[in-house]
Amino acid sequence: MEIKEQNLQTQLDEVKNNFESKADASIIKIYNDGIKSVTKSGVVENAKNVGDTAPNFVLKNALGNPVELQEYLKKGKVVLTWYRGGWCPFCNLTLRQLQQELPNFKANNATLIALTPEVPDQSLSTSEKHNLEFEVLSDLGNKIAREYGIVYKLTDDVAKSYNSSFGLNDYNGDDSNELPLAATYIINEDGTIAYAFLDAEYRNRAEPAEIIKFLASNLS
Repeated sequence: MEIKEQNLQTQLDEVKNNFESKADASIIKIYNDGIKSVTKSGVVENAKNVGDTAPNFVLKNALGNPVELQEYLKKGKVVLTWYRGGWCPFCNLTLRQLQQELPNFKANNATLIALTPEVPDQSLSTSEKHNLEFEVLSDLGNKIAREYGIVYKLTDDVAKSYNSSFGLNDYNGDDSNELPLAATYIINEDGTIAYAFLDAEYRNRAEPAEIIKFLASNLS
């Protein structure tokens, strides 16, 4: 299949272009203004970055079992990534791509962990739908995302669109209308952040091939 030969960002751009070719101009403007708002908020500049210590956490996975970052760091590096929710086509595409690359993460002594503000029931459905073989943890209220400094508030127009379209507040179990950046970190065994992908544009994501290349060149 040709699409499998494309990198992730090319596939994400195709989804974006397809949406914008069909969507009403007013909706496109609302979403673009939302991205500008995230940029102006300074969240990207203030987020945890390379050289910072990654805050430890204990969160429950889709099955309700506790997962601690420090426990995984005892085994090797951790690739920590956030996704906005199972309602987000860009997130779903990214999760599928990460699943395909999972053997390469493991080959480079790294564990992949994904965090989402979705309530556990929603996380489980996302995991089942994509047959994910890595931990998907519910970060309710964006508590951990806030410790990493990657939380932002949606504009009123984007929040209204999301809630009328698919019920964002139901997915997250609150009415904060807050989301995390689609951030990705590589965390060393000592808890230091070695790689950070931070972007106000949620349709841009860390390229799996780039993550693997970084891991391969920094094997401990």
